[in-house]
Amino acid sequence: MKKIVLLFLLILSSKSGFGQHIAYDTIRYAKEYYEQRVKLFNSEPVVKGRTIFLGDSITEFGNWPQLTNDSTAVNRGIAGDNTFGVLERLEDVIKREPKKLFVLIGINDISQNIPIDVVIENIHRIIGKMQDYSPTTEIYLESVLPTNDVVKNFYPDAYGKNDIVDQFNERLKEQARKHHITYIDIHSVFENKKGQLTVKYSDKDGLHLNDLGYTTWIDFLKSMNCL
Repeated sequence: MKKIVLLFLLILSSKSGFGQHIAYDTIRYAKEYYEQRVKLFNSEPVVKGRTIFLGDSITEFGNWPQLTNDSTAVNRGIAGDNTFGVLERLEDVIKREPKKLFVLIGINDISQNIPIDVVIENIHRIIGKMQDYSPTTEIYLESVLPTNDVVKNFYPDAYGKNDIVDQFNERLKEQARKHHITYIDIHSVFENKKGQLTVKYSDKDGLHLNDLGYTTWIDFLKSMNCL
């Protein structure tokens, strides 16, 4: 009897999309940490017109006020977050009506094997909501960074995904064109000849950036006249 019930559930999930719902829009790396960060964000006073950096751990680990020489710059990165998480907390960004918004998100979705079409749809919704409810915000959509082989020792889910990252970035570029916003190719800044994250910019885990990486990132944004 148990086998029959299990078979029924598998068939149901494949036909109704039930399995997709469980796999894609509920998972988050470090969910408890996500909730802590969101609680912190919601406790902060709402000040409009600032520059906001939105994304996952790569954003969170950046000291943006120091890097940008702007004490009012706002960090809205959450380690382990994906595009579903950003959508859920986007109201916090919208109500602040930022002057500029830098978006870097997607590597955790890719690590979780969420289909690119699903992730791109989320990106489309993120940008669309910002444009609908904060139309004066200048939105900068940044490419996802490559990893290097060391990542398999720390974040094995992200290992061997650079080809997918390349495909994803091409789709991000399309989204930027469709929404008439600026696409920033920071991927090429940190990529070596093998298509991996250049070691001198990399933290020891092959995924995150070191201090040189962050200063290089900011210098590139300045060279693009984004800051």
